[in-house]
Amino acid sequence: MSAAQTNTDRPRPAMLWLSENRQILALPVMFVVALLVFAAAAPNFLSTDNLTNVARQSVYLLIVALGQLIVMITGGLDLSVGSNVSLTSVVSAMVMATVFAGNPDAPWLALWSGLVAGMAIGIAVGLVNGLGVTLLRIHPFMMTLGMSSIVFGLTLFISGGVPIYGIPPLHGEIFGFGRIFGLPIPAIVALFLVVLAYATLQWTRFGRHLYATGGNNRAAALSGVRTDRVTVVAYMMCGLLAALSGLLLTARLGTGEANIGGTLPLESIAACVISGVSLAGGRGRTLMVVLGTLLIVLVQNGLNLMQVGAYAQFVATGAILIFAMALARN
Repeated sequence: MSAAQTNTDRPRPAMLWLSENRQILALPVMFVVALLVFAAAAPNFLSTDNLTNVARQSVYLLIVALGQLIVMITGGLDLSVGSNVSLTSVVSAMVMATVFAGNPDAPWLALWSGLVAGMAIGIAVGLVNGLGVTLLRIHPFMMTLGMSSIVFGLTLFISGGVPIYGIPPLHGEIFGFGRIFGLPIPAIVALFLVVLAYATLQWTRFGRHLYATGGNNRAAALSGVRTDRVTVVAYMMCGLLAALSGLLLTARLGTGEANIGGTLPLESIAACVISGVSLAGGRGRTLMVVLGTLLIVLVQNGLNLMQVGAYAQFVATGAILIFAMALARN
């Protein structure tokens, strides 16, 4: 074989760099493509009002995606986040409506009762998921898929499939449409949770244990990391974040709804995967998940402005997920 032919077969440095960094480049490339396509197809896409709307719509998915990130770092995933959001919405609304009906002069009591009940639901669902994965050794996919069905069934049983009314207006006034210094309170909550998740994953011992558990569970256990406990806490945190998203959605809608959150499992996993979070565990960054979430909502918003049907949004989300997985392959 000649020297010239050998040099031809050898990968060029630029192509080698692109191949090694294809997953890092995928998200900004998809962002640019989405911006160009929708800016050309929808004249109002880049308007300040529309971009503000995109940021507002991203809040609920972002909070769920942060919980999904924590679980995926351990090497798992949570398919029950959507049902968790639904059950939280229904239970918190029922508690608030009941307390408010009995104490109409104490809306704060009703509000806090509903918030506590909703968060307790989220933590409980996460605890069951975590115990199933660690103690029963059920694969996270099957465990959370089964829990998703159980939780959604409970939601329908409790609500009868109809909206829950009677929530004190204070809930919507604060967590649905309230503002502080001109910023929507849901956005402030999401920003606080992003900062908290970033600090937890990057600067705390628990964050290091999360990455160690997902990177090599056996090696982490031999190093003294209580991997089962870390995994259970991760699922509880995911459940709590899903519940917080459900509480904010309930405030926005003004009713407890059993049919919200159905698309959140796919969308939250897609937001994480296109952000470089490894399905095998041990890798994932908070700020990248924020960008991944914005891309998902950006695509949905652009399709809405183009008057494309809701069904096409499922197609787009699935296509983005498959594209990201293709780039993530070894």
